[in-house]
Amino acid sequence: MKKLALSTLTLGMSLALASTTFASDFTDMDPVTLRLAHVVNEQDGFHIAAVKFQELVAERTEGAVNIELYPNASLGDERTLLEGMQIGTVDMGVITNGPVANFVGEMAVFELPFLFPSPEAAYDVLDGPIGQELLDKLSEVNLKGLAYAERGFRNLTNSEREVNTPEDMDGLRIRVMENPVYVDTFRELGANAIPMAWTEALTAMQQSTIDGQENPVNVIHSFKLNETQNYMTLSRHTYAPAIFVMGMPAWNKLPEAAQDVLTDAAQEAAEHERKVNAEMESGQLADLRKAGMKINDNPDIAAFQSAVAPIYEKYGEQFGDYLPRIQEALK
Repeated sequence: MKKLALSTLTLGMSLALASTTFASDFTDMDPVTLRLAHVVNEQDGFHIAAVKFQELVAERTEGAVNIELYPNASLGDERTLLEGMQIGTVDMGVITNGPVANFVGEMAVFELPFLFPSPEAAYDVLDGPIGQELLDKLSEVNLKGLAYAERGFRNLTNSEREVNTPEDMDGLRIRVMENPVYVDTFRELGANAIPMAWTEALTAMQQSTIDGQENPVNVIHSFKLNETQNYMTLSRHTYAPAIFVMGMPAWNKLPEAAQDVLTDAAQEAAEHERKVNAEMESGQLADLRKAGMKINDNPDIAAFQSAVAPIYEKYGEQFGDYLPRIQEALK
């Protein structure tokens, strides 16, 4: 008992000392405000991750680093945000992997259809050496990758008809992200793939200039796409990461202690968002069904996988050794 009490006391003193040392790193630091932007609304997982990050950073820097949040594309679409980070007009953001891959092409390896069999398999790769290597590559284009949050497994919606096989997609006008892997994937599936920014896609669905789109359940729910989209297919065709990313101009102005806090807080906020997304999905699907959306839970996944085989032939060698390394890691 005495040994246990002594051990507990020692642990408590160590934690207190560590906390004091940690806080003292920011005693003489001039306060900094960083603007973090994203393109979705306050109900979305991106905002959940951003709020958690904001809270963690404020707590761990004793308020020396303040994170201001700008949701709803108030500072521009995702490409605009990334370009702003490069030149220092935007500090950081939570950005979908697809647009980031336009700056570092190897990151598009994650966009390959049916690459990851489960969220857990994706997390193992993203949070491991392969994921870190790709985050580090962002420094080559004046960006700093901090951690992988998630957009999640993407699913198809449309306003025209139920989709169970690739043949059912023939001619559907489907909005995809401005990324060649997505464009080519949906063209292989028979759709008329139309790349456009998300803000434009919402208007296009309302005006019926496109028939559908593809996104995770949390996006379909938070943007009430059931109001324009009658059908959802749980194709789970692509697992899409999202990235906590900073501009190097903002990153380089911070002391090392603050950089460490931001990196750790981003990882914790990302893991928090993943957990929340998983907990919320069943309820979101129930809400969408209640609102009248017809949801196909069991499409012919084998047929979809077969149809997109040419994508691996076309792009497999464009990512250096990342694709075979990921496939090996997934075994």
